[in-house]
Amino acid sequence: MTYENDLLHPACAEPRPWGRLSGRLILVNLIVLVAPPAMLLISLLVTGGETNLQILITLGSLAITCLVIGGAGMMRLATTRYRITGERFELHSGLFFRSRRSIPVGRVRGIDLTAGLVYRIFGLTTLRIDTGGQSAAAGRGVRLDGIAKADAAALRARIIELRDAGHVRSAAESDLISELDRSWLRYGPLTVWGVGGVLAAAGSVYRTLHEMKIDPLELGVVKDLVHRFGSVPLWYGVLMSVLVIVALGMAGSTAAFVENWSGYELRRGDGGIFQIRRGLLATRSVTIEERRLRGVELVEPIPLRWAGGAKLNAVAGGLGDQEENRRRRALTPPVPRAEALRIAAEVLPAVTHSESEPLSRVGLAPHPRAALRGRINRALAAAVLIAAVPVGLGLWLGPALVAVGCVTGLVLALILVALAYDAYRTLGNGMRGRYLVAASGAFTHRTVALRQEGIIGWTITRSAFQRRTGLLTLGATTSAGDGVYKVRDVSMDHGLALAEAAVPRLLAPFIEHERQPRTLTRVSGRSRTRSAESVK
Repeated sequence: MTYENDLLHPACAEPRPWGRLSGRLILVNLIVLVAPPAMLLISLLVTGGETNLQILITLGSLAITCLVIGGAGMMRLATTRYRITGERFELHSGLFFRSRRSIPVGRVRGIDLTAGLVYRIFGLTTLRIDTGGQSAAAGRGVRLDGIAKADAAALRARIIELRDAGHVRSAAESDLISELDRSWLRYGPLTVWGVGGVLAAAGSVYRTLHEMKIDPLELGVVKDLVHRFGSVPLWYGVLMSVLVIVALGMAGSTAAFVENWSGYELRRGDGGIFQIRRGLLATRSVTIEERRLRGVELVEPIPLRWAGGAKLNAVAGGLGDQEENRRRRALTPPVPRAEALRIAAEVLPAVTHSESEPLSRVGLAPHPRAALRGRINRALAAAVLIAAVPVGLGLWLGPALVAVGCVTGLVLALILVALAYDAYRTLGNGMRGRYLVAASGAFTHRTVALRQEGIIGWTITRSAFQRRTGLLTLGATTSAGDGVYKVRDVSMDHGLALAEAAVPRLLAPFIEHERQPRTLTRVSGRSRTRSAESVK
């Protein structure tokens, strides 16, 4: 038996009957068993009705896997029970390995609802109750996989009502901060992940066919393409292949945008939480506690930045480990940058006038020119190392490769130096009321606004180049988001002053001022760890 803490049997003033998962899970499990016959039919169509032992073994393994999945689903339906008793949520599950979970509603940090296409067809959803643990050992909450949608909504409302001991506002009564605008669809194709997805899908198909002893080059479709375009020049074939891959990648990115963000709404309500709803085929509803929001992060990757777009992420606790945090922290889809800044001002309460635009880069302190020199040096070194490969081969194989290497190095140097200069121009830091603001990035610009009360410690790192030029990288540690948010390549005096301004007297006890040298004791959290490094 497993429990969230030692309080195993709390007093319950109003015991409620046990609830169960929806009986419609039986139909969902039957659909899983359709996969092996469907794959057999597809393989026969691809191979023209031919089959072999390897195909039969692969399909047999798939059939066994589907039977196991279906059996596990039926067992989950038969053994899972849940209820709310007083101020606790209880969950009993398992047949051979029984689990008994009892969670105080006061520890609930978020309640998410997720429904894939099949679940949506049958009116089901997966409800996840998150307790904010950062590791599996600590326990990150529980899942009810296959509960009716209406029951899930009622259960979430009841838990939040008990947790906050107040009235839970309906969606119509909650404050709408942002909703989907169809014009945002223009940002859908502007991601490099679409092209990567096309290449990954092609690799997966090839590997699957190879495992089934099917040569893709012997398929009729491939032979027809080779017959039609086998005589074209190599450069033309490469160019057309690249254009086709890019076009497919942009189409895939647009389809992913539509699937992920259709029906998007960001609301403030339900007892002091932000609720993000989105999804076309697979719907998802994510909740983020306002009191655990430590800041926001503006993300501007290439080429979204060139189109004037950006994304906004929450820096919040209670979103699980790093993987869960990456999936749940998004406050917006790719939107116009002005809209992202407006939403950031909405979700972060402003006390002073300077906090009304927390993510604006206007007025941030610039970084020393030494930071620019370091980036340019790294860019030139990377260009030289890349160009050295064809040049070295050319000295052995022929002068043509030497010329290719020189041209490649020159072009790369120009591109990388331009990126280095752009990365330097992005750098900025400062205090904006109660918020520490830091901006950095080359391929992806990131600007974070972090609340003072969310900073629990500092990390200070110095590379060999930084020690020679009097720079350091200041990291603000927090129990939310990525854990550490860095102010890169600032001067030593400015970095220490910024840390003192952000959280007064947190770093001061660890700095000892002497004539030679000045020594900085590294800070980890609020405890004094004597891991000192010399700051020259």
